[in-house]
Amino acid sequence: MAQKDTLLNLFAGGCSGTVGAIVTCPLEVLKTRLQSSGFALRPVFQVQLGTLSGTGVIRPGTVTPGLLQVLRSILEKEGPRSLFRGLGPNLVGVAPSRYTYAKSKEMFNGLFVPNCGLVHMSSAGVAAFVTNSLMNPIWMVKTRMQLEKRAKGEKKMNALQSARYVHKTEGVRGFYRGLTASYAGISETMICFLIYETLKKHLAMNQYNSPNNEKEKGASVFLGLMLAAAFSKGCASCIAYPHEVIRTRLREEGSKYKYFFQTGRLIAVEEGYAAFYRGLIPQLIRQIPNTAIVLSSYELIVYLLGESK
Repeated sequence: MAQKDTLLNLFAGGCSGTVGAIVTCPLEVLKTRLQSSGFALRPVFQVQLGTLSGTGVIRPGTVTPGLLQVLRSILEKEGPRSLFRGLGPNLVGVAPSRYTYAKSKEMFNGLFVPNCGLVHMSSAGVAAFVTNSLMNPIWMVKTRMQLEKRAKGEKKMNALQSARYVHKTEGVRGFYRGLTASYAGISETMICFLIYETLKKHLAMNQYNSPNNEKEKGASVFLGLMLAAAFSKGCASCIAYPHEVIRTRLREEGSKYKYFFQTGRLIAVEEGYAAFYRGLIPQLIRQIPNTAIVLSSYELIVYLLGESK
């Protein structure tokens, strides 16, 4: 039975995560480009009028490209296929990461009071730590592929070529760039799962007390799970988002960003605190439906396969 549950968790996690990753890949590419230093600041010139001599003063200024500008630039210069850069490495890491979450929660349910708040926070935190430690080389390659800019017709590196290039130029340590930022982002995962599991418990209680028939209950619960997942991820992303920007900067090729706090200081000094939220809009557009799809699909697959036993 335990082996069946393990395979069930792996299959459900893999299917739901794969669907979410494919659908939202273009948004992840846009988010990563906006977070990078290459898109962070562009020089312009501002003319200040109204001086005593009647002449204008030219001052250097900066502008940052918006979401639609970056999208248009990618489509015109690189082609639509570039919006799916890094999808391969992303899919490789989907099933193990979702499975780790499920097994960690299962383990902590056996140690503490089942489904209490401590279980959800502890299991989500440990699962995120393990997943980040094991999958960082894959995420590193994915980020490099998403940041690679090549004109239409130019050959782009695939995942294996990118991995070989990282190993050749930076060694094994290069695959673990941005890991400290990922650890800092564990708080996002813990917040998300704590809110989600709390809302899920309330949904289960409402379903139990509902006078509707089983078919109506099932539809309302599935919709409720999607909304709960979306709300949970939205709150968590807004709170913990700065670590995402720092992580992308740390993973850039040949960048001046070396360490977590050093990167944070450089961004704050050179670009201002608003830079820590660059790419937040595509992140929310991507993560909210993605998390809603992944978590609700996972619950549905587990339920359907469990019913068929």
